[in-house]
Amino acid sequence: MYQLNVKKLGFAFGLTAAFLYLGCMIVMATAGKEGTITFFNSLLHGLDTTTIIRMDVSLTEALLGIVQTFILWWLIGACIGVFYNVQIKNK
Repeated sequence: MYQLNVKKLGFAFGLTAAFLYLGCMIVMATAGKEGTITFFNSLLHGLDTTTIIRMDVSLTEALLGIVQTFILWWLIGACIGVFYNVQIKNK
């Protein structure tokens, strides 16, 4: 069976999550508070995000968030790759 490249899978997960984070930043920057609330309420099947949407996010905080998101999802992707590969070796 085909084995996954753990580093490449982790990078793919991390980059995908970072792009989603960037998309969220763009929505917040262009739609304003009410538009952002409407967008995320509809995306989350009507979950009311009014009380958790915070628009005063600094650029430093946003950049730190995108880096943290990349690292977290890189680790998640790498773990999935490792678990998949270990499972193949046992068969």
